[in-house]
Amino acid sequence: MADSPYLTAPVKNKGMPKGIPYIIGNEAAERFSFYGMRSVLMVFMTTYLIQPGGALDVYTDQEAKGWVHLFVASAYFFPVIGALIADAFWGKYRTIITLSLVYCAGHGCLAFMGVMGDTKGWLLAGLFLIAVGAGGIKPCVSAHVGDQFGKSNGHLLSKVFGWFYFSINLGAFASGMLTPFLLEATAGEGMGAKLYPHVQWLVGAKGPDDVLFGPHYAFGLPGVLMALATWVFWMGRHKFVHIQARGKEYFAETFSREGLKIIGRIFVVFAFIIVFWSLFDQVGTTWLIQAKSLNRVIPEGIPWIGGQELLPAQISAVFNPLFILLLIPVFNYGVYPLIDRVFPLTPLRKIGIGLFTMSAAFGMVAVVQMVVDGGGTPHMGWQILACALLTAAEVMVSITGLEFAYTQAPRQMKSFVLSLFLLTVSLGNFLTAGVTWLNTAEDGNSRFGMTQELWFWAGLIFLTAAVFIPVAMAYKPKEYLQDEAESGETVSSGD
Repeated sequence: MADSPYLTAPVKNKGMPKGIPYIIGNEAAERFSFYGMRSVLMVFMTTYLIQPGGALDVYTDQEAKGWVHLFVASAYFFPVIGALIADAFWGKYRTIITLSLVYCAGHGCLAFMGVMGDTKGWLLAGLFLIAVGAGGIKPCVSAHVGDQFGKSNGHLLSKVFGWFYFSINLGAFASGMLTPFLLEATAGEGMGAKLYPHVQWLVGAKGPDDVLFGPHYAFGLPGVLMALATWVFWMGRHKFVHIQARGKEYFAETFSREGLKIIGRIFVVFAFIIVFWSLFDQVGTTWLIQAKSLNRVIPEGIPWIGGQELLPAQISAVFNPLFILLLIPVFNYGVYPLIDRVFPLTPLRKIGIGLFTMSAAFGMVAVVQMVVDGGGTPHMGWQILACALLTAAEVMVSITGLEFAYTQAPRQMKSFVLSLFLLTVSLGNFLTAGVTWLNTAEDGNSRFGMTQELWFWAGLIFLTAAVFIPVAMAYKPKEYLQDEAESGETVSSGD
């Protein structure tokens, strides 16, 4: 790539950096792509997986649950590799652009499912490439946000990471509404029946029980959005601060005795967040399985949508990001300032409260499952209420953890430490996948009931939160932000 003039340090400025809108736009589209594909993955694997000849070749619920958590674990393992490539060799911008193309190739593999070859082969190949692409760029994008700020505008970091997370969940909310509909909506019922006359020219003649769009549309739209995300990020290349890769010096500093000491110190906190993610990502598996047994009809009194029935995959896929969009400003401008008046809030205290809140969320869905096991059909509103608690926990643990990871990492280790924070998601999902495989009998079904499993997780996170309290009290924080350049300073860079 020819040399081009890029900023290599933040300009002294008290306002918002010019590159932030491009990063936020890229993140919204990329997260639509990832969460859109992920929201339909479990249902597709257990209901719609068909070989090219038309033969149904689905997984059991337990098998699919294990594979989905293994995919998520892989997607959050590759950040470690992406961070090393970015900080040592390519720089963040080049790493993000290159691995975004790998990401797009993964969606290309999914497009061949059911068309030619082995559908499961295309599925696993696509998931692997998406895991490499999505995982590899994730810590780089998060660190790239922080790199745009210096000491003059570093006070904006907390709010910007909040809006960064807001963009993630805006994409997740939109995809949670749309992709399950594309996968499962029929031509003769609900919104599918209303839409069918307008799209018949596109989908052809359909019977009342026929799926209106199907897997190719449900997986195709996320692929298009990933291509859009890549384009938006490329458009912002001259607005970004490009922190240069450090080569061999990076490895010497990062894995020196002092570097390893810092990593170990931070990872003590991260270890508790692993358990949080082992519960959180079950909203797309265990909670989805439970949702199949709930009354999912929206109450008649709600305008426009009253009387409509939600699909099982839509409940957590829609309400979790919706609650995030609502709760981020509520917590930033209401809950946190109010609590801070009587109980000074540090990042670690927020995380601790979030861990206890997650235990309450899983306790609630365990009670709902007890009613299901007793032959009842509880309304989905109870799971939605539990989802509100789960989302409040996410605001306190995940957003705060993201900011904590960036500020506690030395300047040359930002991407790597953020990748370790994302590794907690991977390890949490490996934990869930491991428990799931151990709980899977030879016939592919669960050895124990879902109620027992939910109470197990609720108890585990409560114990984790209790142990976290003395660890948080003993931790002494130290912040690192990027140095600033004088206004207008640029250097020639090949990044």
